[in-house]
Amino acid sequence: MKVRKIFVLITVAMMCLVSSCVDGKQIMTVTVTNSLALERTGEMVEVPMSDVVAKLKLADTAQIVVLDIDGQQVPYQVTYDEKVVFPATVKGNGTATYTIQEGMPEPYNVIACGKYYPERLDDVAWENDLVAFRAYGPALQKRGERGFGFDVFTKYNTTQPVVEARYAEEVNKEKRAKIAELKKTDPEAAGELERAISYHIDHGNGMDCYNVGPTLGGGTSALMVGDTIIYPYCYRTQEILDNGPLRFTVKLEYNPLVVGGDSNVVETRVIALDAGSYLNKTVVSYTNLKESVPVVTGIVLHEPDGTIKTDVANGYMTYVDPTGNPEAGNGKMFMGAAFPTQINEAKAVLFSEKEKKEERMGADGHLLAVTDYQPGSAYTYYWGSAWDKAAIKTVDAWNEYMFQYVQKLRTPLTVAY
Repeated sequence: MKVRKIFVLITVAMMCLVSSCVDGKQIMTVTVTNSLALERTGEMVEVPMSDVVAKLKLADTAQIVVLDIDGQQVPYQVTYDEKVVFPATVKGNGTATYTIQEGMPEPYNVIACGKYYPERLDDVAWENDLVAFRAYGPALQKRGERGFGFDVFTKYNTTQPVVEARYAEEVNKEKRAKIAELKKTDPEAAGELERAISYHIDHGNGMDCYNVGPTLGGGTSALMVGDTIIYPYCYRTQEILDNGPLRFTVKLEYNPLVVGGDSNVVETRVIALDAGSYLNKTVVSYTNLKESVPVVTGIVLHEPDGTIKTDVANGYMTYVDPTGNPEAGNGKMFMGAAFPTQINEAKAVLFSEKEKKEERMGADGHLLAVTDYQPGSAYTYYWGSAWDKAAIKTVDAWNEYMFQYVQKLRTPLTVAY
């Protein structure tokens, strides 16, 4: 009798180990390991949803929760590519344990989000709790404006989404009509109203004070033939794949290009911004390329002797941008790009005086990272910005952030369950 009881207890224990059951409820224990000495705070980890469904034996309509070691719910998101993503905090050289189980998730705030703005020349703009960005669309290109690169909006004094409200004011038809009327009778009042609705003015949570123009802007990639950059124009199509609460993802496809002897070369970019990150992950691919071609990642230079840092071995480059109107006291913007794999070189390349004046609207050049693109592959890099009026105050702090960011990219958290 005792032997039979022991056998039953062992059998139940083995079943719980295999299927992870607590109080009769199936659970999935996720162990996140950090092999760096750096603490990883709020870093996104991914678990395939298919594994969650299989291990928890979920019905199609079932919902899940993610719990930390104290049993508190952790925000999560199921992404377009069927990953459960949630922020993990793991001490240096340590582990952290999370639990996924069936349950009703608590409501939580949207942190990373974006939108397509046909009312503003087809912009796609997005943000998280720290930063905001935009890519220019086909309506801008039809007007003949040459905006090749990513734009950057600064953000501070809030972790809430602000970009949609900025656009609502900037393109407000009634107020724009009022401004047009006032310009005829009261130019001063017209100017006051224009400043009141403009996102080029800081109204307390940041602004657009970055100049892109006909350059690669804040971190755009481009193919290069010889010494000539094949500038991509505005995107042709856009598809928002994820829209929060923790990750925003957009897929942009560009118009065909001629690259060397290859025609009809089409670029696709998939850009993702996670909550808590200053940098966007960007995966770039090209169709109809037959041979290896250099690809550059560029940050426009607005000073010929501005403060730059290039660290090829550690996989990052940075630049301190003076902002579009430094006399207005808009501070400085810290620009950067990071590379999970080895790049060939990183360097400042200045425009000729003719190109600077006639083609690039006064920009001085680019900070370029150069590597090789192999046909059929994907080129992955990260780009972004910080503002010295927000949390990161100095270039040294920004460079340290970038250095640590690449360490984390190259030594990712490991997830086991």
